[in-house]
Amino acid sequence: MSVLVLVTGGTFDKEYDERRGRLYFKATHLPEMLDRGRCRVPVRLRRLMMKDSLFMTPADRNKVLAACQAAREKRIVVTHGTDTMVETARLLGRALEGSGKTVVLTGAMVPYAFGSSDGLFNLGAALAYANSLPPGVWVAMNGQAHAFDRVRKDRRLSSFVPA
Repeated sequence: MSVLVLVTGGTFDKEYDERRGRLYFKATHLPEMLDRGRCRVPVRLRRLMMKDSLFMTPADRNKVLAACQAAREKRIVVTHGTDTMVETARLLGRALEGSGKTVVLTGAMVPYAFGSSDGLFNLGAALAYANSLPPGVWVAMNGQAHAFDRVRKDRRLSSFVPA
């Protein structure tokens, strides 16, 4: 069963500019991550945008929704920045109810390019959750999956917890 992976940017795909001391986007790391993780799940990648989730607009969130609605796949992973992941999950969860699709949003607290990222683990878990959870919208981080309407980001713990 094929999984559609929608790339939106977020910490997964950030690079570090040493001269300017800032994070920026160049290209997605997802193909490398799938290869490095020895992924054997058939995956179709689609890059929607390369944005920090703090800068996502309602139009950007609607673009993610439209891509989920138009997808031929019933299993979808969305890579997303963690700061507003829950906001996007709630939009998708309400709009996709009854669609029969399983959508899993995931991200990273540390950029993949840094080498000590949680991104590779989170991506693998999200793919597994996309293939095993029932239809609905889920947030998957650090080995746990939470329903879109029962999750929040705890900034003090740097973790997603039940709401």
